[in-house]
Amino acid sequence: QVQLVESGGGLVQAGGSLRLSCAASGRTLSGYAMGWFRQAPGKERELVTAITRSGDNTYYRDSVKGRFTMSRDNAKNTVYLQMNSLKPEDTAVYYCAADMRARGWGYSWVSYDYWGQGTQVTVSS
Repeated sequence: QVQLVESGGGLVQAGGSLRLSCAASGRTLSGYAMGWFRQAPGKERELVTAITRSGDNTYYRDSVKGRFTMSRDNAKNTVYLQMNSLKPEDTAVYYCAADMRARGWGYSWVSYDYWGQGTQVTVSS
């Protein structure tokens, strides 16, 4: 079992920045690909970014490329999401998730085995 706890969400003006953290306990995160998902009211949960077990490759959805950066520190058992140039359309609950696959990452939420409780990000215009 892996327990994931997100932190760092909040209210920010458009153009601002936030850094989300996802701390794991129970097992080492080095055995998991990791993803950040988000879900806005009335919308499906969508993959924002993902990273391989080793951190050598990442994925970003088009709408966040150049603005968001995902990283991981396996020694600290933590993954991060640095969000810059935030837009009102980035407003959502953000979740981190762990995927047991050996290579790559899952693109759908059904691929992920463990989830955090989510943290609210609100971007005002």
